[in-house]
Amino acid sequence: MAEYKADVLIIGSGPAGYTAGIYTARAGLKTLIVSGTQKGGQLILSSEVDNYPGFVETMTGFDLMEKIHRQAELRGAEMVEDVISEVDFFDHPFTCSSTGGNSYQSKAIIVATGSSVNWLGLPSEQKFVGHGVSSCATCDGFFYQGKEVAVVGGGNTAAEEALYLSAFTDKVYLIHRRHSLRADTVLQQRVMQNRKIVMVWNNVIEEVLGTTEPLSVTGLKIRNVKTDMVKTLSVSGLFVAIGHHPNTELFRRYLNLTTGGYIATAPDGCTTNIKGVFAAGDVCHPEYHQAVIAAGSGAKAALETIKYLR
Repeated sequence: MAEYKADVLIIGSGPAGYTAGIYTARAGLKTLIVSGTQKGGQLILSSEVDNYPGFVETMTGFDLMEKIHRQAELRGAEMVEDVISEVDFFDHPFTCSSTGGNSYQSKAIIVATGSSVNWLGLPSEQKFVGHGVSSCATCDGFFYQGKEVAVVGGGNTAAEEALYLSAFTDKVYLIHRRHSLRADTVLQQRVMQNRKIVMVWNNVIEEVLGTTEPLSVTGLKIRNVKTDMVKTLSVSGLFVAIGHHPNTELFRRYLNLTTGGYIATAPDGCTTNIKGVFAAGDVCHPEYHQAVIAAGSGAKAALETIKYLR
C-alpha cells in the first residue's frame, strides 16, 4: 500500500484527464493522474484517427493517447495505473482510496472518468470493435466512403448517425427492434426522406460476421423479433448507437448529477457543487464524444483548478 499526496489529483486518463495534467503540471502544481479501468479512455478503441488537430498522418487511437500520455509525463505529471474505488469529498484535503490498496490525498480534484458506450453485449461485437464496429460515425465514418454500413438504434443518436453516414456511404441500414423510431419528429422525417437509408424494422442483431485475417466486418446476422426469421446483411461496418452511460457511480454521494446521470457543472465552466472538485470531458458533456472537445474541457478544468489553488 502506497500513500500519495498531490496538489491536483486527476481521476481518469482519457483526452480530458491527460490534457488537464499537462496544464496543471506546467503551472508547477504537483499533479497525479490515476488511469482508471481503461488507460487512455474510449479513444484507444478507435483503429484510425485522422481528425485530431495537429496530426497530419492517420493514427490509431492507442497511438494518439500514448503521445498525449507521454506529453503529460514529460511536463511533470505523475502517472499511476490504478482504479479509484472510494472518495471522500466532504473533508479537505480530499482523500481517495483504490482497488490497489493505495491512498491518495490532494488539495483539488479533476474528475475525468468519461462515459462508456452501451454495447449490444455480443461476443462477436467486441471482437470487431475498432475493426468494423464503432460507436462514433463522426470519428470513423470517413473510412467507409462508397461502402454499405449499418446503424443499430432507434433514438436521436441513431438517426443522426445514419444521416451523417449517408453523406458518403452507398447505403445505410438502420436496424431497430421496433416498428417506430424514438427520435425527434424532424429527424424521423429526414431519415425517411433519405434514399440512402434503408429501415430494417423489428430486427435485432444476433451476430457480427467477419474475417480474422485481416480482422474486418463483412456482414450481420439479424433476426426478426416477430417472425424469428434470420437473415444476413452484407455490410462493411456497424455503428452502435444505443446510447452512453457516464462513469459517475463513484461520485453520486457527493456531486450533483443531471437527470441523465452526468456531473452537473457551472454554465460554461467545470466547477461542481463542491469547492475544489472539477469535472471535465464526457463525464459532464453528453452531447459530443470527440477527443478534441474532451481535451479542451480538460484544459478549461485545469485553468479553473490553477486559479482555485492560487
